Amino acid sequence: MKITNIRLGRISVPLRVPFKTAVRSVSSVEDVIVEIHTDTGAVGYGEAPPTGAVTGDTAGAIIGAVRDHIAPTLLGREVDDFENLMLALQGCILKNTSAKAAVDMALWDLYGQLYHIPVYKMLGGSRSQIVTDITISVNDPEEMARDARNAVDRGYDCLKCKVGKDAPLDLRRLQAIRAEVGQGIKLRIDANQGWKPKEAVRILGQMEDAGLDIEFVEQPVAQHDLTGLKYVTDNVSIPVMADESVQGPADALTIMQMRAADLVNIKLMKAGGLYNALKIASAAEVYGVECMLGCMLEAKVSVNAAIHLACARQVITKIDLDGPVLCTEDPILGGAVFHEKDITVSDEPGLGIKGVEKITYLD
Repeated sequence: MKITNIRLGRISVPLRVPFKTAVRSVSSVEDVIVEIHTDTGAVGYGEAPPTGAVTGDTAGAIIGAVRDHIAPTLLGREVDDFENLMLALQGCILKNTSAKAAVDMALWDLYGQLYHIPVYKMLGGSRSQIVTDITISVNDPEEMARDARNAVDRGYDCLKCKVGKDAPLDLRRLQAIRAEVGQGIKLRIDANQGWKPKEAVRILGQMEDAGLDIEFVEQPVAQHDLTGLKYVTDNVSIPVMADESVQGPADALTIMQMRAADLVNIKLMKAGGLYNALKIASAAEVYGVECMLGCMLEAKVSVNAAIHLACARQVITKIDLDGPVLCTEDPILGGAVFHEKDITVSDEPGLGIKGVEKITYLD
């Protein structure tokens, strides 16, 4: 199976409601689609969201990286030369992890198709079903409480609540949500780097004292501030998860060695794809650190790839793969099946993606 062409396209999918965090607000998914074509007719699919505020990767950067660096490196090569393909992909350009992730997942898709096996079974095959949380965007307390109620009414029993925007208001936000949904619903919070270390310790202590029963807090401080992250971890009883601080396997290893966080969030766009995400999972197994498999604001091609990894490895105990259910429609044919919080991985060879509707090709 030889790589003969790499095509790029764009998709635009409106969201049910605007997605708001401490660092950005968006109303639609605007992603780059990668198709890797082969001489057998098999096609592998990948996807990358332009998330400049987190990864530094804009749409133009993703497209340029694939066209000018990645495609010339891979064209004409055999899919079953897999390890060398992965090394070439990671080495042909610095950073640009979103572009690498999109191509990485398309290559895994083809590799599974070549050997007629689903990717999740190649990677371990631990389970075929997972349960995701759903994100509650940062807004006024009353609006967040309404959104939380709507999510619970849809069947979700685990809510990831965005905070980190106006620290004094964050406590009121969580109090309003907890009052609305009761004690039987899990609440996780994500500050998206929105607090200073001492501020984080103070506000998290207030949340503890208020009996809000927070499962964990994600990325309370700036991504580069590992000392501050460790300070928070050492001074609160709420478990701390590193997210933006984990820009790849080396960062994850440093955090685990420092014990700067209790948990680690693996995201394909930051890791550069499944190949590097597996390294983070393996390190976490060695250090006894549980992981969450998360996503940016992505449609189902890339979320589907993350689902395969989540279904493969038991060290991944928490799931935040709600991108597709935040959208008003699903233009992706095949792949995992979503029934709100319940996700079932595809048993089709590779990643199981059959095509993408409403795609605008760039060639």
